[in-house]
Amino acid sequence: MEYAALNNGLKMPMAGIGTFLLSPDEAEASVLSALQCGYRLIDTANAYVNEKAVGRAMKKSGVPRRDIFLETKLWPSFYEQDETIDKTLERLDTDYIDLLLLHQPAGNYIEGYRQMEKAYKEGKVKAIGLSNFDMKQMQEILDMCEVKPAVLQTEVHPYSQEKELKEFLKKEEIVIQAWYPLGHGDKALIQEPLFVKLGEKYKKTSAQIILRWHIQDGNIVIPGSKNPNHIRDNFDLFDFELTEEEMKEISDMDQKKRYYHSTPDMLKGYVSMVPPVDEQK
Repeated sequence: MEYAALNNGLKMPMAGIGTFLLSPDEAEASVLSALQCGYRLIDTANAYVNEKAVGRAMKKSGVPRRDIFLETKLWPSFYEQDETIDKTLERLDTDYIDLLLLHQPAGNYIEGYRQMEKAYKEGKVKAIGLSNFDMKQMQEILDMCEVKPAVLQTEVHPYSQEKELKEFLKKEEIVIQAWYPLGHGDKALIQEPLFVKLGEKYKKTSAQIILRWHIQDGNIVIPGSKNPNHIRDNFDLFDFELTEEEMKEISDMDQKKRYYHSTPDMLKGYVSMVPPVDEQK
């Protein structure tokens, strides 16, 4: 395993399992499978409505809690609720969260950030950060915060490498974490001749080549899967290394092509959307 050093000294695994779009049963099985394969980073969120299942999988795994890096995200409709972090801890059945993020730059995210800072100071959260914020929105947080965000989770893949954003984050000592690390299942990306060629050279799949590129480029990855074989393969990334020339070839593939585009109407809708967190199994 390789690790990223966060700006508060915490070490975060560079590869983990994501649980977006997984039902509680699927999330529990996937997280348990991942932990048995050696994963130690788990990503979930209020909005995924599977936090209870993630908590169960951690307990069933037998892996000591101190060895698991648990990450979750607060949804905008909860930013102004005083008990939202305590309720999140209760659902996950844990005393602390390793990394807590604001899921979207919607609603009263300043209040949401202050809630996370309070939880950080109380030891309920080991690090805090942001998800889906752009540079302007991040600067707004940086200008008011007492505890600096440690991580930005956003869309990154070879077709959208976010080079300008990464320069900004490097200056601010904030680590980037990639969702959609494989391009949202875009077959054109997976079937790129370069990845096929490198896969043949290193005896890896195209997906493994892409995930290895992420890690060497400084991007923490959290690909999601409910297939045990894919879960295993997505973690088999640490026995080879791409050359500088190969990294440059992949860098040249950047098209600034994003699959997710938020709009003011979407962000407004997020605030009124209340995930049924109390109804999850």
